[in-house]
Amino acid sequence: MGRTEPRPIEPPTIKAVTEPYGYFTDLEAAHVLHGGEIRPAYTLAQATPLEVWRRNLEIVTAILTAAGIDFFSVPGFSITRPVLGVDAADRQRVCTALAMLCESTGGRLSVPEPAFRESELGLDRPLWAQRADMGDVPMIRADWLWTDAGRDLVFGADYGCDIEFWSDTGDGHLLAPRHNRITPVVRRDGARVSAPGRFFTALGSGPRAVLPSVATRSEFGVPGPDHVGFPIDVVYTWVDGSDHGWLRRRAEADQSPYHVESASVARFLDREELRFSLRSLHLNAPWVRHVYLVTDQQRPHWLDDEAPGLTVVDHRDLFDDPDCLPTFNSHAIETQLHRIEGLSEHFLYFNDDMFVGLPIGPQLFFEPNGLAKFFPAQTFVGMDPVSVSDSPPNAAFKNDRALIERAFGRTISRMMKHVPYPLQRSVLAEMAKEFDEDLARTARSAFRDVTDVSAVTLQHYYAYLSGRAVAGQAKVAYVELGMPDVAEHLELLLERRDRETFCINDAGLPPELAEERSAMMLRFLESYFPVTSPWEKALAF
Repeated sequence: MGRTEPRPIEPPTIKAVTEPYGYFTDLEAAHVLHGGEIRPAYTLAQATPLEVWRRNLEIVTAILTAAGIDFFSVPGFSITRPVLGVDAADRQRVCTALAMLCESTGGRLSVPEPAFRESELGLDRPLWAQRADMGDVPMIRADWLWTDAGRDLVFGADYGCDIEFWSDTGDGHLLAPRHNRITPVVRRDGARVSAPGRFFTALGSGPRAVLPSVATRSEFGVPGPDHVGFPIDVVYTWVDGSDHGWLRRRAEADQSPYHVESASVARFLDREELRFSLRSLHLNAPWVRHVYLVTDQQRPHWLDDEAPGLTVVDHRDLFDDPDCLPTFNSHAIETQLHRIEGLSEHFLYFNDDMFVGLPIGPQLFFEPNGLAKFFPAQTFVGMDPVSVSDSPPNAAFKNDRALIERAFGRTISRMMKHVPYPLQRSVLAEMAKEFDEDLARTARSAFRDVTDVSAVTLQHYYAYLSGRAVAGQAKVAYVELGMPDVAEHLELLLERRDRETFCINDAGLPPELAEERSAMMLRFLESYFPVTSPWEKALAF
């Protein structure tokens, strides 16, 4: 393969430095210690991974444009870092321009892995960029520190912009220094085209995540087979167990639960988990199209139920049989979810104690061809017949097992992890016909009953055995507030922030510890998700 000699270094023009610098002049900055360095962190009104992705890309493209350097967006594997491709002949000019900008704005240049020279990982000094022996650096990363108004979150190098130096192959093509999601080879004289930003990060793949178009090459102008192009909604079920109207309806119900767990006050206690679960969606899954909140004549006091992108669905508008109401049985409510008006075919069912812990794409829950994923746990349910000694989840699973055996001749034994449940509306509707008597009986159970089925677990196995779902994998955590070492678990979650989803459940929580552990959980959630979502009312001062 041929090699093009680097062009002589040309100092960037004043415009090349001052134009991108305008991104910083109107922002408040505070110096923070991050990664062993004291650097300025710029405050954003909406400090989210997607907004940081957009800003870093715009800053780098602005300086490259001002310096007269051609570039093209590359569909990399990271959903938090934009990637640009540049002809390797422009390597020194790129490094010089970005080094000067970083020097004046508190940014940082580094060589991400793989690096050819482990002893030269730092490019912080403009002098380094002007050395003559830098011809084999394959790529560089420019990042700035961005933070929220309270300076609780800091976005650094993991959200920086990568600039790859593509080498001349000698046959009219440019070769990438590493793989991407489409092709490592483009035509050297290929046309520059404009493409939607959502093709280059899964965070922007939904209609609410508005990204500008980006400059790229024709090879990258259309999405690859891994792109999820269909809408995905989220459904929550929520209850405030301290609401007087709800308590009155519960007391007047003429049906008693068969198991003490079904009547547990903790199951209906609102600790404002929903507020922070919605924040986690806004922060880490901006591709969600719409949120539906299923309630029983209730509203969280902090919720702005007129905000775009959210609809409150009352039980009275959900159940096709009004004689099923009132209900205090989540199994019953789940039999009706497919009846939500306007709900997308593919949706995620959240309990309010489930949270998205880091930026994720919809591919975690759905294959790009529309197949749903499910997440079997290592928890097995015994093969004994269902009885009143079974807990409600175990009884429902055993009843699901009987239906799966009847429909497919297969035996199931593993329950599901406490992960947001990827569901398909058409599958739930099909099950409502296939198992009409069983689901209708569950819908009529005001409290969890030993005859209930779990429509959610049933959907996973029914979809799997009918070719519409596959087993998935996710980095998850499950924390019980009743655990003796719950404080250590929460501290580790906050420090590492490496779980794609996590659940904080009140299982095993003694009443005498409820207040203390609830306060502990609230402090944790406020630290983990400090950025408010668009579905919260503005604070009144």
